[in-house]
Amino acid sequence: MSHCAIVPPHLLDALAASGDPELAARARHVRAVDAELRRARRTRGALPDEGTAAAAPGVGGARSVHDANGEQQLPGDLVRGEGDPATGDAAVDEAYDGLGATRDFWRSVYGRDSLDGRGMGLVGTVHYGQQYDNAFWDGSQMVFGDGDGEIFTRFTASLDVIGHELAHGVTELTSGLVYQGQSGALNEHVSDVFGVLVKQHHLGQAADAADWLVGAELLAPGVQGRALRSMSEPGTAYDDPRMGKDPQPGHMDDFVVTSADNGGVHINSGIPNRAFYLLATALGGPAWERAGQIWVDTILGDIRADCDFARFAALTVVAARARYDDEVAAQVLAAWQGVGVVPAEGESPQGPADDPAGEPQPAPTHRTELTLTRSGGVAGLVRRRTVTLGELPDDDRTALASLLTDPELAAFAAAEPSRPDAFCYGLSCDRPPLDVQVPEPVLPPPTRALLDRTIAAGGPQAEPPAEPGAGRS
Repeated sequence: MSHCAIVPPHLLDALAASGDPELAARARHVRAVDAELRRARRTRGALPDEGTAAAAPGVGGARSVHDANGEQQLPGDLVRGEGDPATGDAAVDEAYDGLGATRDFWRSVYGRDSLDGRGMGLVGTVHYGQQYDNAFWDGSQMVFGDGDGEIFTRFTASLDVIGHELAHGVTELTSGLVYQGQSGALNEHVSDVFGVLVKQHHLGQAADAADWLVGAELLAPGVQGRALRSMSEPGTAYDDPRMGKDPQPGHMDDFVVTSADNGGVHINSGIPNRAFYLLATALGGPAWERAGQIWVDTILGDIRADCDFARFAALTVVAARARYDDEVAAQVLAAWQGVGVVPAEGESPQGPADDPAGEPQPAPTHRTELTLTRSGGVAGLVRRRTVTLGELPDDDRTALASLLTDPELAAFAAAEPSRPDAFCYGLSCDRPPLDVQVPEPVLPPPTRALLDRTIAAGGPQAEPPAEPGAGRS
């Protein structure tokens, strides 16, 4: 994953060429800092050694805000931890509140415990550098500049910017969309989507009442513009003599081919951005509900890291049909058609599964309902759980979806007949059609552990598998 900053290179380039010596010098400085951060990011990867990657078990996204004191060393001095009172420093308190609003959004709306789904700690650093005109996600934490006061104000002032940058963390830890070309534009698009949804959720706004702007609070007085980007009208966010004109297209007819900015990731993201806006306003109500849920199902599903617009569009149509119905899927399709994106054919969350006769079977989805049983033992006890795949942790959901379409599952079931007092696992679901009983001894240990863990309601401790053939109760 690349170093991801909210102010795109093309805007910094415009400021560097503005003819204003002070603006140009600041823009060149920010470009140099960002380039060095990208090089460092590629060299080191994430930063687990600095304590920013994960929280202690059970903390659930604990916040810590640090002060760089105008320097460029991370994370800086800890100035506010989870549960601490406000400091009176606007940047510190805005960062703390924004991290919390984003964490609470993912948890309350989509049931995700922080960025990684496992309670990852949320770290922010404020007062980074001198008049630093950017904010970024570096793979492990958020960093905020104070702005120069002429073009940009402090970067903690925009909740959707905080939501945007933290969404890069979700993407990095799930779909891993490659930060180049169309997949990179989708990476930026996903962050724009969940950035504005965090803000809309915080304000309680329906789709038709929202401004659909990214970074509206960042532009200083006197700047001719409304925000960094507009999801509803790409290309209209700003038109300022110093910043240039917003270059985002809103339709594939205007797709920009460039080698700059990793293939125009901040420019061409305007196309899927408008598609999401069209869908959300067509569906009505809060955008984080149906439209946002479809996007969550897509990025948490079986999506390739090099996914392009056409494949992403197809996956959203499949996700809409799986969670809702054909009518909603048709509205998703219409939104993509409205920006000139033709969904790729043959896309499905897991790819087609074949039955023994070679006929394609429906792939499991987040809505697939699965019943698992573990029966046997001298007491004849039966443990049972019925669950939808969407309720499960990401890794277990993926593993179970793969198991349901694995042709070897039927082979396991036929490999060895059940014996008296021996444990046996049952799996049944409608998508794909499945109803099998598998003797415990033939299952690989990781599969047994997965089934035990799932039957035990997803608890952290799986019941240890008993030795084959031993008496059990």
